[in-house]
Amino acid sequence: MNQHLTPSDAPIDIMLADSNPLVLSALSEIIDRDPRFSLVATAATAEGFLGTVMRVPVQVGVIDWNLPALGGAKLIEVLREQERAPKIVVYAEDNGDLPRLSMTAGAAAFAPRSSDAATLLDTCVDVAAGKMVFPFLDVRELQSDPIHQLSRKERVMLEALSKGLTNRELSKELGVTVNTVKFHLSNLYDKLSVKNRAQAIAFYYSSRLALEKNDGDGIPK
Repeated sequence: MNQHLTPSDAPIDIMLADSNPLVLSALSEIIDRDPRFSLVATAATAEGFLGTVMRVPVQVGVIDWNLPALGGAKLIEVLREQERAPKIVVYAEDNGDLPRLSMTAGAAAFAPRSSDAATLLDTCVDVAAGKMVFPFLDVRELQSDPIHQLSRKERVMLEALSKGLTNRELSKELGVTVNTVKFHLSNLYDKLSVKNRAQAIAFYYSSRLALEKNDGDGIPK
C-alpha cells in the first residue's frame, strides 16, 4: 500500500458510518494503521454520523448508502446545508446506478466494496485534496447536471423556494437582504435554465423524485 502522507504531513480527520458492525470494525482497524489518517469517530446510523460531525468537524466521511434511518441520499442533502460539512465518500456495493446517484446527491466519491482497502484509502486522500472520484462514471457528466452547478447557497435557496416562500420570507429564513435573494434567484434560474420560481420548484421536485425513486433504500424521505 502506498502510504505517502499528504503534502502538509498532517493526518486527515475521518469518520466512518456503517450499520454493519463487522465492516465498521474492519475499516476502523485499517484506518488506524494508516498514518495518513486520524479516525475521529464511528457511527452505525445516519443520525449518529450527523450529530457527531456537527460537533466535531472532520475532513472526510465514509458512509454506507443504506444507513438507517435517513439513508445516504438524505444525509448528504442535510450535510450540504452545513458550512463545515465533511466531504463524503460513499462506500457501498456497486449496485448499477449507485455511483451516479451518489454523485447526483452531492457525494465527493464512490468506492465499491468489491475493491481492496487500498483503493478506498487512496480515494479518501484524493477527496481530502479536493478531487472527485467516480471510477465507473465520466465525471464530465457532473458538469451537465444543473443541480451540481449550484453553489451551496443556491442549493439552500432552491430548497427553501420549494416551500413556497415569498422573497421576503426567503430573506428572513436565510438571513440575507431581499436584494440578495433576488440576486441568488436570478443566478439560480440561469443555471437551471428556467424562467420563474414555479419552473424552478418543478425542477427541484422532479430531481428529488428521480433520486428517491432510484436510490433503492426503501426508506421514505
